[in-house]
Amino acid sequence: MADVQQKNGPLAFWAGAGLFVAFEVVTYYTLKLVTSGMGMPDQMQPENTIVSNWVKAVVFLLLYLAVLVVAVLVLSNRLPRRYRGQIMGWFYVALALAFVLLWPLFNP
Repeated sequence: MADVQQKNGPLAFWAGAGLFVAFEVVTYYTLKLVTSGMGMPDQMQPENTIVSNWVKAVVFLLLYLAVLVVAVLVLSNRLPRRYRGQIMGWFYVALALAFVLLWPLFNP
């Protein structure tokens, strides 16, 4: 009977959702600050090249993925067992959100 996990209630889900949104906002603005010197703000130029913005996008995605994996590893060790089931769900949402965050990164 020790392996029977308790179900998470709606309060645990909404707490996880709130913490997820806070994590995403802090991560996005921190990585936006880190990658602010990369890329070109004005895309419509005669001698425009995609390389500098490509580098900014790849660096943003790699740093985002690194922060995300570290957060998952830390949370999987720190959270009580009954809340660990939420971690992978939020991880998959964050992976999909990584590509969505490129839109506001390049369109200020």
